[in-house]
Amino acid sequence: MDITVAIDCMGGDHGPHVTVPSALEYLRQDPEANIILVGIPDAIEAELRAAKSEFGPRIRLHPASEVVGMDESPATALRGKKDSSMRVAINLVKTGEAQACISAGNTGALLATSRFVLKTIPGVDRPALAVILPTSTGHTYVLDLGANVDCTAEHLFQFGIMGASLVSSVENKAFPSVGLLNIGEEEIKGNEIVKQAAELLRNSGLNFYGNVEGNDIYKGTTDVVVCDGFVGNITLKTSEGLAQMLAAYLREEFKRNLLTKLAGVIAMPVINSFKRRVDHRRYNGASFLGLRGIVIKSHGSADKYAFGFAIKRAADEVRGGMLRRISERVAEFSRHSQTSSKEITR
Repeated sequence: MDITVAIDCMGGDHGPHVTVPSALEYLRQDPEANIILVGIPDAIEAELRAAKSEFGPRIRLHPASEVVGMDESPATALRGKKDSSMRVAINLVKTGEAQACISAGNTGALLATSRFVLKTIPGVDRPALAVILPTSTGHTYVLDLGANVDCTAEHLFQFGIMGASLVSSVENKAFPSVGLLNIGEEEIKGNEIVKQAAELLRNSGLNFYGNVEGNDIYKGTTDVVVCDGFVGNITLKTSEGLAQMLAAYLREEFKRNLLTKLAGVIAMPVINSFKRRVDHRRYNGASFLGLRGIVIKSHGSADKYAFGFAIKRAADEVRGGMLRRISERVAEFSRHSQTSSKEITR
């Protein structure tokens, strides 16, 4: 299946120095992909010359005259930079020239601009940021990771629908399991919003596992873990901090003395295998779910290798028909809710 992806080449900490080589590498891996490089022409063309590449039938340049800074407010980016590489890439999705866009730029600006330009799918109140995390059994999808700090029970319910649809489309799982992040597994645990969300999910027809706790995320207890953006973002940042601390501890122990250095050399194959298994770059690319278009947020510090996974994530969502699945599932639950309401009022 041929697909076209628009890349905001100017976003992130490294800009075209990472995005352009990564796009070229992805084209070599995926013969059905087409890429539109969006940004300041001189900067993009310089990277193409450095890579000894040129434009062809599968890669083209779409100019943009402005760049959204990583520290700019979403309002400034939305109102004051209508020709930014970020907005132009999103516009290409709106017009249908591209089926997805990827940016490593300012997260708040990307969400605000995407929501303004693309709008949300009918029946979805707010888009959610979904990430994939490694587990002892493979991986799981967690949402929301920061797009919505304050959520109602209905929002969490919609996140469950969208998360399940995402897994169905990219993992080819017909009935993925959904867990609700809580302070305990028991139904009586949690605040009122979480309890109400659990009731909605329990009666939805989704494969609702029930409440899950923080340690269930990395156990891989469910395919999808639902939470509000406040809890989700803290969970993600805590996990990243723990991983960095453990890596630092491990390095310190192997450098402690001559014997531990020798042990480190002997253990190097195991250490390298472990590093590949938990390499955060392989999980780069968060999805803004609930929009009328596919938008992927790459980590701002992503290198060429990591950015390639963000491109692949976009391609997988296009090929899996994620937008159609979410639209159909949300519409289905909306009809069911309206029917139930009419029956109650009779």
